[in-house]
Amino acid sequence: MPYNQSKLPILFRLFLLAIASILFALTINIFVRSTELFPGGFTGLTLLLQEIFLRYFDIQLPYSLIILLLNVFPAIVCYFSVGKKFTLLSCGMLLISSGLVDYFPTFHLTDDMLLAAVFGGFLMALSITICLYAGASSGGTEFIAILISEKSGADAWNYILALNVVILISAGILFGWDKALYSIIFQFTSSQTLSFLYRKYQQVTFFIITDKPEDVYWCIQNLSGHDATVFKGKGCYAGKEHSMIYSVVSAPEARIIMHAVRKIDANAFINVVKTKYLSGRFYRQPND
Repeated sequence: MPYNQSKLPILFRLFLLAIASILFALTINIFVRSTELFPGGFTGLTLLLQEIFLRYFDIQLPYSLIILLLNVFPAIVCYFSVGKKFTLLSCGMLLISSGLVDYFPTFHLTDDMLLAAVFGGFLMALSITICLYAGASSGGTEFIAILISEKSGADAWNYILALNVVILISAGILFGWDKALYSIIFQFTSSQTLSFLYRKYQQVTFFIITDKPEDVYWCIQNLSGHDATVFKGKGCYAGKEHSMIYSVVSAPEARIIMHAVRKIDANAFINVVKTKYLSGRFYRQPND
């Protein structure tokens, strides 16, 4: 069966969230705060509000206070729309990571803002990916992205990148365009890395030419829960009749299905195409 985070032991999921929280907090304090970058999302908005209150009102607000207040409404929506355990684990991740951001000291590792933006964005995406594989998120715009993906079936991370640009433009107007532009590199690196590492909301299309259509169909159905359509055709080269199976599955399931089909029919011709748009009924494993 394909990967399903709900089948992981709860203690292991909590362990993954603890690792992700530490990595998230270290990324903020080493690569973001030390170079005064403003990542997108609620994290960037929190840092932006902290800087505004400190610079213009001489008030030092805790990171944890702002980020938790911003996440109250998205968390409530996700609790009823996405999954209860998913939302509760995400809130736990938020509490731990925000507390560690306030607790850990700011550590200056490099003066090169480009290096900080690239490596910081990569590590940020890695921490979020660990959260997602544990069946949770780091909150904020991830709540919104997952909600959009659950309702529409589309990969929403690039749409969130567009929303984040608005926050970064505000940072540029208030605190300088150089930091804002480097922050866009940080967010772009994070978004693209996340889209590469976590592909639950991406789909691929299988075109399988085989002489064992029933066995191949049940293989796809049992492994992924997805249906298929069988077409009859004639091979032009040999002049023999074959069956072609058409099915759309989630991207993480593709390699598992391909290996299983190859065991059933070693002579099967398999073509896997990335699906950009999809409309219609499509089964997706729900968040718990």
